[in-house]
Amino acid sequence: MLGDTSFGDTAGVGRPDRRALILVENLSVPFDRRVWQECTTLRDAGWEVHVICPRGEKRDTEPEAEIDGVRIHRYPLRAATGGPAGYLREYGSALWHTVRLARKVGPVDVVHACNPPDLLFLPALWLKRRGARFVFDQHDLVPELYLSRFDRGEDLLYRAVCALERRTYRAADIVLATNESYRDVALRRGGRRPEDVFVVRSAPAIERFQPVPPEPELKHGKPHLLCYLGVMGPQDGVDYALRALAKLRDELGRTDWHAVFVGAGDAFDAMVELSRRLGLHEQVQFTGRIPDADLVRYLSTADVCLSPDPRNPLNDVSTMNKVLEYMAMGRPIVSFDLKEARVSAGDAAVYAPADDEAEFAVLIASLLDDPEKRARMGKVGQERIGGELSWRNSQASLLAAYAAACRDHTPVSALDPVRTGKRQRR
Repeated sequence: MLGDTSFGDTAGVGRPDRRALILVENLSVPFDRRVWQECTTLRDAGWEVHVICPRGEKRDTEPEAEIDGVRIHRYPLRAATGGPAGYLREYGSALWHTVRLARKVGPVDVVHACNPPDLLFLPALWLKRRGARFVFDQHDLVPELYLSRFDRGEDLLYRAVCALERRTYRAADIVLATNESYRDVALRRGGRRPEDVFVVRSAPAIERFQPVPPEPELKHGKPHLLCYLGVMGPQDGVDYALRALAKLRDELGRTDWHAVFVGAGDAFDAMVELSRRLGLHEQVQFTGRIPDADLVRYLSTADVCLSPDPRNPLNDVSTMNKVLEYMAMGRPIVSFDLKEARVSAGDAAVYAPADDEAEFAVLIASLLDDPEKRARMGKVGQERIGGELSWRNSQASLLAAYAAACRDHTPVSALDPVRTGKRQRR
């Protein structure tokens, strides 16, 4: 059962003298859509919201910005390369900049740290000693991420990330989980009390995903368009999708499709090369990251969308943003049979046995041949996004979590003479 999401005890949670500081390391803001939705929800509830995050490469590049009333403080960060030493450099730099900018922000009522990595409890503890409450927003299960991404087993580094996760759980006053599977980990592995863990599901920004008329020219002369949207990392299954498309062509004799892969990541170049080796380069297009308007054009034209995440310790229990975004656009989905994929998509997807590329191809073919089923599945997805999976429900849980964090907590403005206009006695 979720932590209490009623609003009867939220007195003071949205008072204008409340300040929240959100810490992010792996994406810039507002590019991080979940974080941005949390920022605007808190702002609308009366919070003064600050964010510390890295600068983006092509967007979110300004060191300081105020966007829609949210104050964003960004630092330069070079992404890790070269193995563990590269990650140590990245994380060390991020922690130094985070503490530097937190000093600049000053006292806050809540420090809200978003992982990965599970190192932000260190600046959070520093702020807790200055009166803040710590909300841990667990975007990823880092031990499972390590196992799924690096394939090194439960080695010394795995034990280290487990220890960091335990320290983070221990330091947090409140934990936000993205789904019930993550909540179960917080209770079981993190030893948290049920009333201190709140499920705040990610949800697509509906205003960003409004269908437009299909554009047949995007199909490159083929009857059908297949679409993949998302990150392209080692654990994201783009290689599974490409091999399934090769089987669709070679074993099922289907050449009546064009496929577009939208997104980027550290496996992007390898996936482009794999498509060439499979002889798919004339039927498969890689766009990289594209503007929202172009993304909506592709999704509005797509006949079937692909969610090829293989079963691994992370993917089986994680909610995939691309699945939710496909649903918001009313697109039918082919997915591998993962626990949380079924929770999210329900009947908006069809499911191949985990990692079975041949069956994945068969399901694509069957949907291409059944436009009525595609339409029914798309409608189911849109109804789920507009109902039980809507951000409106997550907003209620987020504000209830903040109310729980701030219960019996004196606002920092009452203690800070600079912000209250009072002079310190000498």
